[in-house]
Amino acid sequence: MAKLDFLREGIKNMRTIGSVSRSSGFVSKTMLDAVDFNLARVVVELGAGDGAITEHLLKRLHPDARLLIFEVNAAFCEELRKLPDSRITIIEDSAEHIETYLKSLEIESIDAVISAIPFVLFPKELSINILKAVKSCMKQGASFVQLHYSLSLKKMYEEIFGHVRFEFVPINIPPAFIILCKKD
Repeated sequence: MAKLDFLREGIKNMRTIGSVSRSSGFVSKTMLDAVDFNLARVVVELGAGDGAITEHLLKRLHPDARLLIFEVNAAFCEELRKLPDSRITIIEDSAEHIETYLKSLEIESIDAVISAIPFVLFPKELSINILKAVKSCMKQGASFVQLHYSLSLKKMYEEIFGHVRFEFVPINIPPAFIILCKKD
């Protein structure tokens, strides 16, 4: 998707997209460095947008792995469906319903989660419901990696995941924080 198209989509749907620009390669690298792709066979991407992070993720994803993408924006799902990779399953629905989809796909648990969902724009209850649903589907020790543009929800992640680490990525518009969590 062209930068101008992303900008238009971001402005039109700010409450679900949360950004007007694509994530930089620096953001993608920092997020993906937190995942052991040699071991991860089921990876979930939440809020994939037009695939800026997805493109980097696919380069690292193990050949036998599966990538489940949850994206609520129809225009972005259309872009994601153009990615020529049989490991991808696109789910045009809220991650709040992740358990239902995993059961229907006969997947027991998730090895890693990469998320760019703009939780800061969501009602707190919805954010908590999504995070708890996703965490309940994660394997013990699985990574949850979240992109944010502030640390205003730090306490929410600590309450759900316990110990949380942060990395700052200044080379992005806007500069980003990567929140690193594990299911213990």
